[in-house]
Amino acid sequence: MLRYLTAGESHGRALVGILEGLPAGLQITAEYINHQLRRRQQGYGRSARQRIETDRVEILSGVRFGKTLGSPVALLIENRDWQNWKHIMEPEAVGGGEEATVPRPGHADLSGAVKYSHSDIRNVLERSSARETAIRVALCSLARRLLEELEILVASHVLSIGEVEARISVTDVSTLNELADRSPVRCVDPEAEKQMLNQIDHAQQQGNSLGGVFEVIVSGLPVGLGSHVHWDRKLDGLLAQALTSIQAIKAVEFGLGFKAAKIPGSAVQDQIYYGPQGYYRKTNNAGGIEGGISNGQPIVVRAAMKPIPTLTTPLRSVDMKTKQPASAHKERSDICAVPAASVVAEAVVAFTLANALLEKFGGDSMAELKQRVSQWRRTSSC
Repeated sequence: MLRYLTAGESHGRALVGILEGLPAGLQITAEYINHQLRRRQQGYGRSARQRIETDRVEILSGVRFGKTLGSPVALLIENRDWQNWKHIMEPEAVGGGEEATVPRPGHADLSGAVKYSHSDIRNVLERSSARETAIRVALCSLARRLLEELEILVASHVLSIGEVEARISVTDVSTLNELADRSPVRCVDPEAEKQMLNQIDHAQQQGNSLGGVFEVIVSGLPVGLGSHVHWDRKLDGLLAQALTSIQAIKAVEFGLGFKAAKIPGSAVQDQIYYGPQGYYRKTNNAGGIEGGISNGQPIVVRAAMKPIPTLTTPLRSVDMKTKQPASAHKERSDICAVPAASVVAEAVVAFTLANALLEKFGGDSMAELKQRVSQWRRTSSC
């Protein structure tokens, strides 16, 4: 079973992560992880922070000569901006810097400050920041490599930003990321892309922010991951939890999703057929999961990201120190981070699926895992 832990603040010295449970013999390089980190930093509407941080990972343990050892893997990403924030974020200094006391509506500032009895919301916003997703992407890249070794591909693209929706559907997962990464908003519909860029520009001029919807598609996943037996082993439940753990994600749907609530059951269910290849379906309205179990079809999951709560034209709030009305705290922030969120979503989906795969097949080495998965694919079909 896989599990990971991250540590670090947005403007602290570094982000640190530990991943436990990877089989031995998985090929991995820092450059592979760095490629995923670069993808996360791309996207039109990102803040100036992305020009400061050129994220690069350092592998501290668990890998030798390019292969995992079976022991925990430790990763580190230094924050280059730390040099500008040492006087504020120094771990052992006494005091330093003006306190931030006006929470932002829609952020963790107020609830986090109340929960942990902080008078300075910087003690909350530094950790609740989406900067934390950099180390998550790094850690989950190892899970992604594991899936690739088993010919399982994970890709994503942006479906909408603000009121603009893409009109092109995607079915070929093998080329999806290549196409999406060419777009500054990770949208494969050229006309929608232009409108999205205009919407982001308009939001920036208005001191506002924009959210949107992205889709993650996974191909090559074997039948039988997850379970109908217990609530906490259902694959769609695990994926939904992983996706909503990403900052600002407010809704998740699989396959037809919310549309399934509006049409008759005869038009929703994927009818079952049998042929030389075994059981198959001509549609994928379920999004690759039935009863909490993968059914062999591509996983199709979408997530909605709300607009980022940090605005250059701040909303009304209350100063926690004086209890008087005040404009919300301003922090350097993106106008739109939907393209970046889609890459983070790929990462957490990959981790969740790799964990479910190891739960079913086990194996202390990649050779053992590959043998078990290959045998299962030969003897099962759904």
